Amino acid sequence: MITSTNVNEYVKNKARELEPETIKVRTYLYERPELSSKEYETSKFLKEEITKLGLVIEDVPGSTGFTALLDTGREGKTLGIRADIDALPVTENPMNMAGPRKYFSKNENVMHACGHDGHMSIVLSTIKILESMKDSLSGKIYFIFEEGEEIGSGIDAMIKHLEGRGIEAIYGNHLASFMDSGTLCVDEGPRMAGAILVDFAVHGKSGHGSRPDLSINPLFAAANILVGLTNAWANQIDVTKTVTLGLTQIHGGTALNIIPEKIDIGGSLRFYDMDEGRKALELMKKVIDLTAQAHNCRVEFKEIFKIASDPVVNDKQLAELAQNGFEEILPGSVVHDIKWFASESFNKYSKISPIVFVFVGVRDEEYGSGAEHHNDQFDIDENALVNGVMATTKFAVDFLMK
Repeated sequence: MITSTNVNEYVKNKARELEPETIKVRTYLYERPELSSKEYETSKFLKEEITKLGLVIEDVPGSTGFTALLDTGREGKTLGIRADIDALPVTENPMNMAGPRKYFSKNENVMHACGHDGHMSIVLSTIKILESMKDSLSGKIYFIFEEGEEIGSGIDAMIKHLEGRGIEAIYGNHLASFMDSGTLCVDEGPRMAGAILVDFAVHGKSGHGSRPDLSINPLFAAANILVGLTNAWANQIDVTKTVTLGLTQIHGGTALNIIPEKIDIGGSLRFYDMDEGRKALELMKKVIDLTAQAHNCRVEFKEIFKIASDPVVNDKQLAELAQNGFEEILPGSVVHDIKWFASESFNKYSKISPIVFVFVGVRDEEYGSGAEHHNDQFDIDENALVNGVMATTKFAVDFLMK
């Protein structure tokens, strides 16, 4: 019988015993990446592995995502543990930051350049450990395998699928190339940023480049909009509540002697404070519209120009439970005050229950991991996966037993 006095050693021993298998699964998945909403073989592989363990699998309608239920048969709490399953349209660099990488994608121009392969392998090993402990636990665990996190294609269907199941907390991991291998971060409060997608067009009046006075040139309006936005950000955004101005695209014109009809501009804003995010959105639209009017131009705000993702905000009690548990099973592993300006669909699970999101460090300069996520040199220190397994399993046990 596993008790609170011997659970840590049991989990550590099982995680280390499974480590070669955890790495093997990660390798298999890394070599076979699939794009968002097309994770057919990935989903099939995961289901086959989980079926061997006797869990009840439910497909999410209209999605490659699914859930797997571990039911102890005894009344207790209900926990969700999530992994995302998609890869990115990135052409893999055969080199990581230190030399040739160990494994290579077999699917051309598709790459696990964010770590989702590691997330899946961590959760599979966690399932194996928790299933072996089932007789010592109470309650239920839903393992959540989410389609299309990178483009947000699977989250809404998954949320609908999970509603009404009595889930009281949802846990997630994200491998972090900006943290050293062996470290974990699970502070309360904002962990990942909310996102506003920016997409608008400035319309003028096309004409011959030799007579700009007979046209309305949207190029100058666009240029002044960009300058106006930088001034607004410097003077009107609260400096204690950072909102990043990440404009990345400007397109327009077809020839040197033709004044274009319109200029398209796009990018994204990132924020941790919802009120400041909303303020930034309205401020941006105001500057764009009024500046365009000053140049006799018209603005077209595209449908996606809105808040696309809220910040990921860790529940205080769940974060404390995780931190305490991590220090018990992996003393000295917990680090603090790390946020990530990327955005994540995980925030939407807060519609179901309180959430907790953990960063698992995978940076090892000697090995060559540490490149930015979504970078063609991205790689992970696979030796860090065992910490992710221990952390996930430990949190699940503590949540169900306390």
